[in-house]
Amino acid sequence: MIKDPSGSPILFTAWGNHLKYTKVSKLDSAEKFLEHIASLGTSLPFDAGLQSGDDSPLAQTVRFNNRVAGNRFCILPMEGWDGTTEGKPTDLTVRRWRNFGLSGAKLVWGGEAVAVRHDGRANPRQLLINDANLTAIESMRNCLVDAHSNAFGNTDDLSVGLQLTHSGRFARPNPDSGLQPRTAYAHPLLDRKFHVDTGSALLSDDEIKVLIDDFVLAAALAYQAGFEWVDIKHCHGYLGHELLSGYDRPGEFGGSFANRTRFLRDVVAAIRSEVPNLQMGVRVSVFDFIPYEPAPDGTGRPSADGEYRYAWGGDGTGTGINLDEPDRFMKLLNDIGIQLVCTTAGSPYYCPHIQRPAAFPPSDGYLPPEDPLVGVARQIRATSQLKSMNPGMTFVGSGYSYLQDWLPNVAQAAVRLGMVDSVGLGRMVLSYPELPADVLSGKPLRRKRVCRTFSDCTTAPRKGIVSGCFPLDDFYKNRPEHDLLREAKKSSAK
Repeated sequence: MIKDPSGSPILFTAWGNHLKYTKVSKLDSAEKFLEHIASLGTSLPFDAGLQSGDDSPLAQTVRFNNRVAGNRFCILPMEGWDGTTEGKPTDLTVRRWRNFGLSGAKLVWGGEAVAVRHDGRANPRQLLINDANLTAIESMRNCLVDAHSNAFGNTDDLSVGLQLTHSGRFARPNPDSGLQPRTAYAHPLLDRKFHVDTGSALLSDDEIKVLIDDFVLAAALAYQAGFEWVDIKHCHGYLGHELLSGYDRPGEFGGSFANRTRFLRDVVAAIRSEVPNLQMGVRVSVFDFIPYEPAPDGTGRPSADGEYRYAWGGDGTGTGINLDEPDRFMKLLNDIGIQLVCTTAGSPYYCPHIQRPAAFPPSDGYLPPEDPLVGVARQIRATSQLKSMNPGMTFVGSGYSYLQDWLPNVAQAAVRLGMVDSVGLGRMVLSYPELPADVLSGKPLRRKRVCRTFSDCTTAPRKGIVSGCFPLDDFYKNRPEHDLLREAKKSSAK
């Protein structure tokens, strides 16, 4: 039985505490870690010695679109399922943002996935930006900046954006209603998997044009709230991402590359016209795989055989990568004046192992079909390839949390070698928000707070409970949701 740092046993999901792969925490020397990576037939950049202070590669500034971030750490956007039903932040949301400020990272990628309108919310408690919620969202941002100022003094090199989204196929805006999808096209596997009525779910061209106006209004409000830039979200199976793979969609927003990127181009042009001083970035899944499902033993496997044509950045097999169109997308971003891009992969709803490598799956997932370090290496490699083809752009990478104790060594090497410009942290910040500050100051990692990818931060919202690090964060351990999650996981395990 695996235990948390307090000695209490950790209850996993329906898959039990099965560990198929070597735990990273057991790779307690650089030699063991590198030998294990080599045994997997892959590679990772790695610096055995870490630098601290001003000479560290991770301490260098990074510039984009006439903006500057004071170091190479970035906080990635997360959804906490902890806003109000009206879409305002709660004390839990503000606590998370305060921790972002205390982290020491100088780039905050959107901080949160914020819906541009009600029907685009991924959950009934996702933040929603509108006139009624603007003061609360502005206050949340200010809390982050104030925390950073109090901890580190200088905020001139702190850059904070806001991620704008419509959840599309995975919209779940109303309590107790389940999915209420708005899709870009009919998908033979996902429609069946998620019981989608394509006729009622499909967005028309005219509806997409109205949505473009909603993004522009949301961007103007974000600027009014003090954000330097907004992310036009194109990742994780949500609407922007799905439009990129609308090869069979007719009309103005499907088919050709020009049509499939029309939504992005029109949003960017309209924001630039209405809010000329607001900068923009794009977080994009640069490759995708076929939807996976659990095999009889719980291990993930492709849900269909044969060719698969719906993977943006895929090679047609369903499990391979072709970066030709993602590279073309990067060049398009550069042409329309966007230099800031954050790379990620796949979707947490249908192939989470390539997007969020983890030892333990969430309640609705599957056991990893590969050592999760292979997934980390895949993302780092894809980002490096796109960076080499587009050296003038600023790339933020994802997928680093599963590296655990060796995250700083890989991050430093990746930045030093020019494979990525900034290292994005997601789940790790929930358990250990001060990791960037500790690494930059040369302090050893606080191992009892290092994220071990137990996936409670995902299982909880899948069960309708707020997200947080229930195994490692004492704040969440002592909340009533801890017991609710434990009971929900017991029920799943039966």
